[in-house]
Amino acid sequence: MIKRIAVQHLEVGMFITDLNNDWIPHNNNRRRGVLRSDEVIAKIRQMGVKEVYIDTAKGRDSSFAVPLSEVDAKNESLLQNAGSLPPVTRNRVSREEEMIVAHRIHNEAQGLVSNVLEGVKLGKAIDLSSVNDLSGELLNSVLRNHNALTCLGRIREKDNYLLEHSVNLSVLMSIFGKSIQLPVDVMHQTVVGALLHDIGKILTPDEVLHKPGKLSDDEFRVMKQHVVHSRDLLRNTDGIGELTILTAGQHHERMDGSGYPDGLKGEEISPYGRMVAISDVYDAITSDRVYHKGMTPSQGLKKLLEWSGSHLDRNLVHHFIRCIGLYPIGSLVLLESGRLGVVVETNEDDQRLPTVRIMYHTRFRQFVKVETLDLSRPSVQDRIVRAVDPEDYRIDVRDFLT
Repeated sequence: MIKRIAVQHLEVGMFITDLNNDWIPHNNNRRRGVLRSDEVIAKIRQMGVKEVYIDTAKGRDSSFAVPLSEVDAKNESLLQNAGSLPPVTRNRVSREEEMIVAHRIHNEAQGLVSNVLEGVKLGKAIDLSSVNDLSGELLNSVLRNHNALTCLGRIREKDNYLLEHSVNLSVLMSIFGKSIQLPVDVMHQTVVGALLHDIGKILTPDEVLHKPGKLSDDEFRVMKQHVVHSRDLLRNTDGIGELTILTAGQHHERMDGSGYPDGLKGEEISPYGRMVAISDVYDAITSDRVYHKGMTPSQGLKKLLEWSGSHLDRNLVHHFIRCIGLYPIGSLVLLESGRLGVVVETNEDDQRLPTVRIMYHTRFRQFVKVETLDLSRPSVQDRIVRAVDPEDYRIDVRDFLT
């Protein structure tokens, strides 16, 4: 049986199945196996890990361990509570109308980040004017209807992670800022910071940045320097805003001080640093990478809740869930009718009733004619039972998002 246990209760002879540490940036240390020494347990504690998952069928059990079913039930309850409140803002245009503009902005944003990275590699200064213009367009698109760019953000390739992650993080920060009603000029600075937060990676050696296997301790120290490089590059850019530097420079800080580069704790981290940390972790854990299979959006939200308080700001995690939805865009959901649908638009009044694109019937075990269904309409009686994993049905949700 899989169970979760606090690290202070780990014992030699237990079998670890998941270190539960995907909140660690660039983490590829997913040790599995029997704990054979107290030294290994001490190293796990030093990583800042608070709880891990063990398999009691392969190693020692403990009265302190909680069955996975109970953990899942608690996380689901927390998620439902966090998503009980509706968003505080309104979309100005339809998703279909905004999608036309969003396609252009999304493509231009990836091209811009690519050009900035190449320019930095050649020693050129960052063209802040172009970055500001594009960031303004991206922010305006989110203010008109954030569902369009969010849909495009779920259509991604693992081999293009760096560019897509930068763009998607700027979209998430725009949605976050819109939800908590930050002033537009503040939102703009945080969007620029999100778009450029990883530019320092261009100065990270390729053998470290693109290593598919586990990073050594020395390699991980080199990897962590990318934040310092990003911060220094931005500080040396004329006209850059201070909030932009804070956003980029604090996206890997953690509430308990386990983050980097400065090991800041709690209120030492700016509100924008805490916001971007949540957005960054969410986008990272729900994305496919060379060494990481992404979680579903709902699984990602539950992990944010599980890690809130210790690593992430609990109050802001709840705000984040409120703004991207109980069933985020790209979620595959099971309806009471037995049909499956991909969430393509969130609901501004009731998070339980998004717009979904139907394509499969679980009772007949076959694909059906694609149909877009607004669950909030009075004529529609179908309701969501739960979010499901697309892999269980061999469905690629990217095929149904646009």
